Amino acid sequence: MPGPALEQLKELVAARRSLVKQRTRIANKSKTATVPLLKRQFRNAREHAARQIEQIDAQCHQIVRTDPALAPRCDILMSIPAIGIITAMTLLADMPKLGALNDKQAASLMGVAPIAQDSGAFKGKRHIRGGRALVRQAVYMAAPVATRFNPDMKRKYKTLIEKGKPPKLALTAIMRKLIILANALIRDNQTWTEIRPC
Repeated sequence: MPGPALEQLKELVAARRSLVKQRTRIANKSKTATVPLLKRQFRNAREHAARQIEQIDAQCHQIVRTDPALAPRCDILMSIPAIGIITAMTLLADMPKLGALNDKQAASLMGVAPIAQDSGAFKGKRHIRGGRALVRQAVYMAAPVATRFNPDMKRKYKTLIEKGKPPKLALTAIMRKLIILANALIRDNQTWTEIRPC
């Protein structure tokens, strides 16, 4: 059963997500406001939401750092180039089974495993579907960073593009590699190290 620290982290991560959406809505509304009073209120609301997000981030950090089960998992996730604190918190909260899954299960749970569209002799294109959209969104934000700063992922992305794969498909492959890597590292209780090419 999930411990109290994980339950609190889940609640805080969900609240943070709502506040980020709220801040974005306020920012969009403030762009079209012409009345000075509304402009001021929108600015105050945006600043208030930003302060609340900061407080939630601090609380999340404290919960993770003081929990003996979550702290090492967070350290492992953050050792992977491209995975920052927000993505790590999302993975900890929304995919707590990371480390207890095989590669296919981890990719399917996030919704980046290619699903066959075959029928009889017909061989259709593979598509991704299902899975945990919130986790997928968090890892999607990390994937472009991985193609620039994670040497292993950069090589893989470059190889796929050179083979003529569309950038979106190549990015999805990087997302899949990231979640499989995170799952394997947590399972083996190891931090990330670069794979040197021969």
